Amino acid sequence: MSSSALFVDLYEFAMLRAYFELGMNAQATFSLFVRNMPPQRNFLIAAGLDDLLHEIEHWRFEPHHIDYLGSLKISSKPFLDWLADFRFSGDIYAMREGTPFFENEPILEVVAPIAEAQLIETFVLNQIGLQTILASKAARVVAAARGASVVDFGARRAQGMDAATKGARAFYIAGVESTSNVAAGQAYGLPVAGTMAHSFIEACASEMDAFQSFSEVFPGTTLLVDTYDTLEGVKKVVALAKARGPTFNIRAVRLDSGDLDMLSRQTRRILDEAGLTDVQIVASGGLEETKIDALTSGGAPIDVFGVGTDMAVSSDAPNLDIAYKLTEYAGKGRMKLSAGKRSLPGRKQVFREFRDGVAVRDVIAREGETLPGVPLLQPFMLSGRRVAEQSCDLPQIRDYAKEQLAALPPHLRMLQSREARYHVAISDELASYERETRAHLID
Repeated sequence: MSSSALFVDLYEFAMLRAYFELGMNAQATFSLFVRNMPPQRNFLIAAGLDDLLHEIEHWRFEPHHIDYLGSLKISSKPFLDWLADFRFSGDIYAMREGTPFFENEPILEVVAPIAEAQLIETFVLNQIGLQTILASKAARVVAAARGASVVDFGARRAQGMDAATKGARAFYIAGVESTSNVAAGQAYGLPVAGTMAHSFIEACASEMDAFQSFSEVFPGTTLLVDTYDTLEGVKKVVALAKARGPTFNIRAVRLDSGDLDMLSRQTRRILDEAGLTDVQIVASGGLEETKIDALTSGGAPIDVFGVGTDMAVSSDAPNLDIAYKLTEYAGKGRMKLSAGKRSLPGRKQVFREFRDGVAVRDVIAREGETLPGVPLLQPFMLSGRRVAEQSCDLPQIRDYAKEQLAALPPHLRMLQSREARYHVAISDELASYERETRAHLID
């Protein structure tokens, strides 16, 4: 049973009934794109496609869905019967997950009978929008870490279970190593990681008793050292190492508060002087990319960053100006003429040009054009069924994202927003078609 069948704005059902009653069932194209970049974003990363395709392929209206829709008084019996037999039969062309993209570029295009393409609008916007904004945020955090590992600690502060679980997937695509979210680990096969909470230490007779007990139960664990006094906590870890001798087995200590730069340096000194050079330092506590960047650029000896709230909600850019617009119906281009809400007509393709392995510009073209560069929109669903050749597992998507990010111009990969934006052009043929469509609509 699809959990998404009623994840539809009410007006979509109203339009669906109108299409049904009026016999409007011609082929339509809807394009998904982002109009404007969020603040401090030089690029975005496409994510969420695999989850979206799975749900669309299995979209079904069960009897209790039909009963509820009937109670809303917007439906006729023939229309409800049509919904009961609904199966998505269209095509979906999209950028591969992990592809960096820019303003006004189609991330995804749906080609289907208009009612089918209209029905999935809310779900497409929600699912691609969520994972895209979170993957794009995580890419900044990973870049700031400069090779240190990043762990997702954000489940408890995410905006609901769906966001927490799918967010962990998006983070992994962008380069985050693991998640504390066990549900996400099970759902997507993600590496899971965790340490301990202050409550365990507070519940024990003493900090040393907590360290001894926990490390006996979990050899190779990470000990949280800042419950009372951070550096005294580190010294207790050293004392534990001396007491245990060759049986000492602690992977890392975790700093969760205070001046992480100063504390990490002093912690490293204490551990190294005791011969514990293999014990790593994990830092957490209100971290985001600018704080991490300051720590890593200054040489703070931190091996792992645990990042929670800020990444989980993308607090500096929590939403996208993302749109899903009709661009073709019954073989004719469609577009909005509203001020500030441009949409390019027809089916499209995006070509990315490279020079010496570095992306230099994108060209948005009409579907069917052949231009220099790599075409980014590929078929992922045809006649309502996923294209098997396009299937990739999550590690492959992650590797692809890493390659594509590395191919961006260096100035785009910096955290600061740059005035020198990446060049996105429109092909002559598409520009001509836009003028033609505009003139037709105005007339």
